[in-house]
Amino acid sequence: MPASLTRSALSHFLCRLAAVGLGLVLLGLVARQGPQEQGVFSLLVATEAVYAAMFSGFGLVVARQVSHHREAAARWLGGALGLAVVAGGVAALVFAVAGWAWSQAPAYRYLPALAWAAPALLLTPTVSGLYLGLGRMGPINVLTVAPPALALLVLAVWAWADQALSLWAVMIAWLGARVFVGLVGAAWAWREQRVQALHWSAWRTQAGFCAVLGLTNLISWLNYRVDLFIVEAYGGLSSTGVYAVAVTVTELLWFISSSVSAAAYGRIGQPEPAAAAALTLRLVHLNLALLSIAAPVLLALAAWVLPRVLGAPYAEAVPLMLWLLPGVWAYGCASTLSAYYTNFLGKPRLSAAVAGLSLLINLAACLWLVPRWGATGAAVATSLSYGLAMVWGVALFRRHAGLRWRDLLRPCR
Repeated sequence: MPASLTRSALSHFLCRLAAVGLGLVLLGLVARQGPQEQGVFSLLVATEAVYAAMFSGFGLVVARQVSHHREAAARWLGGALGLAVVAGGVAALVFAVAGWAWSQAPAYRYLPALAWAAPALLLTPTVSGLYLGLGRMGPINVLTVAPPALALLVLAVWAWADQALSLWAVMIAWLGARVFVGLVGAAWAWREQRVQALHWSAWRTQAGFCAVLGLTNLISWLNYRVDLFIVEAYGGLSSTGVYAVAVTVTELLWFISSSVSAAAYGRIGQPEPAAAAALTLRLVHLNLALLSIAAPVLLALAAWVLPRVLGAPYAEAVPLMLWLLPGVWAYGCASTLSAYYTNFLGKPRLSAAVAGLSLLINLAACLWLVPRWGATGAAVATSLSYGLAMVWGVALFRRHAGLRWRDLLRPCR
């Protein structure tokens, strides 16, 4: 990898690692209150992620357009931020109605708070799309670290005032930090790019592409989190809380692969097909090699840390991680392949197809296995779906890149 790309990937990885560490502190504050409280918080974070994924097309369209036409950054950003606010307002109404309809369901008591925050939650991923297209990892790093850091600062002040760190305190601190960072980030980007108006005309030509991107990421996040909701339906909040910890810790591996892919996103969009395919293949090899090293280290640390820090009930998360790890390792190349499909080929439907296959396998397997094996069934189903989906994802890449199967095994250079 070029030295500048290595530095960008490393800086982004370190900042994401810091954000994950801060996020784990938040998780620990909730988890120590009991698996049920952890289950509710995990469902909040999952719902928020699925919601952001549904409208991620705004930021990704900006990233793609800016990576090809940097002089048009102000025009694309203005329209994207306007659309994000409108979409957030609609989502706020949906969450408010859902919160009223499910007011008696303990698992979904977070929905009113999510409704309050929804209008601003799309701003951060939209602004991140701008800097992703510009290849500037510094602002992305700030937007990544700031929300958990600010949430913990607010909770520290709350505790200093001798107030209880309840589930609601953590949820409001987290959502409030997300809202604040989104507003500040949007204002900063608007001023920096000298945006003069909301340019809607350019977005009319991107409506289909944007919708496909959003659908792709929605399917991807449902694929990542549908098992959590099924475990809650069949096993209750306590099982959900333990399973959510296992999933969260195992998926830390993806912060390595996604950091590398994010740093290389603009370069993968280069016009030379052979160069784009070669870079993509090198990054896939690199990601899988790094995850092979990191996976056993992560498992050993989890086995030692989880029961000591979060409490004895979370020792059950470690066997679940063993089932999850093979699939999570294989899916480590998904972010790089997605960048190739989306930024180079301009065909986000390929990412949607791969994620959709994984989602269907995961959903069917979870519905069969979770009633029989509980959270272990969800872990097996998820790992299986990730592995099978990646086989197809690599096959699609090989075909569009014009490579032979043996070319895929060549070592990185």
